[in-house]
Amino acid sequence: MSIPDLDKILKLSALFEVSTDYLLKDELEQPDATAPLPKEERVTEPCRTVSFDEANAYLSTVQAVHGKMAAGVGLCILSPIALLVLGAWSDGTPNEERMAGLGVIFLLLFVALGLLLILPAAIRLEAFEYLEKEQIALAYGVEGIVERQKQEYAPTYRRSMTQGVVLCVLAVVPILGTAMLGAPDFWVVAAVGLLLAIVAGAVQLFIRAGMTQGSFDKLLQTGEYTVREKWTNRRVGWFAGAYWCLVTAVYLAVSFWNNNWEKSWIIWAVAGLVFAALYSAVRAWADRKNR
Repeated sequence: MSIPDLDKILKLSALFEVSTDYLLKDELEQPDATAPLPKEERVTEPCRTVSFDEANAYLSTVQAVHGKMAAGVGLCILSPIALLVLGAWSDGTPNEERMAGLGVIFLLLFVALGLLLILPAAIRLEAFEYLEKEQIALAYGVEGIVERQKQEYAPTYRRSMTQGVVLCVLAVVPILGTAMLGAPDFWVVAAVGLLLAIVAGAVQLFIRAGMTQGSFDKLLQTGEYTVREKWTNRRVGWFAGAYWCLVTAVYLAVSFWNNNWEKSWIIWAVAGLVFAALYSAVRAWADRKNR
């Protein structure tokens, strides 16, 4: 690899507030992109080089959209609350149907607003999908900079994930409290709404922290984005889509055939457990084919 000009080194150093020695050290320690990978990472495919500008654009895009993605998902989680609360509040009254219709309107509005935030953000990230699927090699100086940013973000990531898990645990407290106190049905439903609100807050933390951490892992090809994981995911990615389409078809067929929507939801719970087992088996099969 040829030595880059001094101007580029100085610009990298000033932009990311690292010394030129740090960048040079990264270059010296960076493994040759053409060197053979360890056996557990060995996959025969072309290697795409990611420049400093590409890496910087990707990290900047993630930081620009992760808040919108989190807010959009949060709105979708919050969407049923109005329907649940209004339905419970008007239960048995002349306004029951009117309140149910109003609840559906709120649900659709929240989902629509959520999609308005999620879809543009997802489209912006489509340009960087290759980072999830292709084997890459970082250009001069990039690996050290990304590694440094990842280390600096690690405390924030751990704190956000911990706070999110704690919120998920606390989310069930309102339901347990109303059940223990023998509260009326309205307050039980209100507790479910509060649970959804707390979970929405936890999801905000998970998505923001997860997307930022994931951006570092994708560039460094660590965690869930190692070369071998990418290879495996490409070969088993079809399974999830096909499986859940089949489950949806079975659910609708059974529900319409028996007209028993109150109980047919159990299909989703069983399908979730079966999916975990089958997906693990498919991944294990793909891993064996890679050896």
